[in-house]
Amino acid sequence: QVQLVESGGGLVQPGGSLRLSCAASGFTFSTYAMGWYRQAPGKERELVASISSGGSIRNYADSVKGRFTISRDSAKNAVYLQMNSLKPEDTAMYYCQAAQSSRVQYWGQGTQVTVSS
Repeated sequence: QVQLVESGGGLVQPGGSLRLSCAASGFTFSTYAMGWYRQAPGKERELVASISSGGSIRNYADSVKGRFTISRDSAKNAVYLQMNSLKPEDTAMYYCQAAQSSRVQYWGQGTQVTVSS
């Protein structure tokens, strides 16, 4: 069955870094665009970063541009989110998403990122 399993979240101080990982299985990874979303309490889920199926096209939310980097590893069926210069506003549950089309999408269970001093 389809699985997206996130890891790498945790507690970090402002200005620190974290690297999130998403391990994918149960579908043809190379044909799916991948994305990282986040959701803080009381807020809507927002797209943080996305990467095309081939890995050549990357997009970022304005709030994280220049600080976060999304990447994928076809050999490992994994997608990563390198987060640098973290701010308290980055605190949220982070979710991995795989999307072949608007109709075919899969979601992970999320990993918590907390940025606090």
